[in-house]
Amino acid sequence: MSRLGTLGARLYRGEVGYDFVGKRKIWYGISILITVTAIVGLAVRGLNMGIEFSGGAVFTTPKTSVSATQARQTAEDASGHTAVVQKLGDRTLRVQVSELTPEQSRKTQEALAKKLDVSLDKVNTDIVGPSWGDQIADKAWTGLGIFMILVVIYLAIAFEWRMALAALIALIHDLTITVGVYALVGFEVTPGTVIGLLTILGYSLYDTVVVFDGLKEGAKDITKQTRFTYSEIANRSLNSTLVRSINTTVVALLPVAGLLFIGGGFLGAGMLNDISLALFVGLAAGAYSSIFIATPLVADLKERDPQMKALAKRVRARRAADAAKGEAGDAATVENAMDEDGDVQDAAAGVVGQRGQSDGRNRGGRGRPSGKRR
Repeated sequence: MSRLGTLGARLYRGEVGYDFVGKRKIWYGISILITVTAIVGLAVRGLNMGIEFSGGAVFTTPKTSVSATQARQTAEDASGHTAVVQKLGDRTLRVQVSELTPEQSRKTQEALAKKLDVSLDKVNTDIVGPSWGDQIADKAWTGLGIFMILVVIYLAIAFEWRMALAALIALIHDLTITVGVYALVGFEVTPGTVIGLLTILGYSLYDTVVVFDGLKEGAKDITKQTRFTYSEIANRSLNSTLVRSINTTVVALLPVAGLLFIGGGFLGAGMLNDISLALFVGLAAGAYSSIFIATPLVADLKERDPQMKALAKRVRARRAADAAKGEAGDAATVENAMDEDGDVQDAAAGVVGQRGQSDGRNRGGRGRPSGKRR
């Protein structure tokens, strides 16, 4: 068995473990710092909305030897707006410019045709209005709201309302971080980004539900025992599924990392960046929140319950009694050892005394006679 498999088996059996729940204040502080940074980045820099949301024009050129840099400079000079140029596999160019009026679009088309030395009708132009992007955004928000409501209802029925609330907070945490990273990096927000954001919700929820299921099983009849508190059982459940969560996340992140860093970065397929960045950040944030946010939050909420408070009190009382018994047992052991040692010393002293007397008699018997030798 591999080291990771051995570690997973030991974590599952409770032989080893890390106190995630006990150190929850540290994780809360880290999460608050990351979330505040994401919100500040979103407020200061804002999102780089794609043409589907802001409106504009997309120009597709025929095969050309003109570089993407030259085409971008031409489009920006003619339109007065930032242009995004992608070189396609058949040596054609896709030039995208946001927030163009019809007059600016016509002027940009003419400049590109002149630069490429082709006729005007060879540069295909598609005008995209912002209303189309608004419809996509509205439907995305509607879908997100329905998803959140259904998730809360399901978790409240399958588990309990505390777990539903913790899962909802974890999902909002993941979305906020992902959107904040988009603002800080400056990647363009496209319909692919929206798809990625909606997709990561399922991944984030999966790890959380796995831990909650183990916690529900471990907390069954919890008030009938006095060995563990709810927080300790929650921590054991988290440790037992830790390796599986890590494996699932790594396996999911590998292909997404290939799309983001190799496809979008190394090979220059910029169209992959919008969805791959959302998936990469969202998957990592989802794994983090399921381990460091959702379960500790459930433990915090549950420990406020009067039954769990009474259980924690009984557990502390039992441990104090066990500790007292242990100290008493140690004292009795030491006392017995001292008594046994005293008996041995007394016996030894008696043996020594007897030997002394015997030796004295023997020396007297073997000594000189009282009379003189004749």
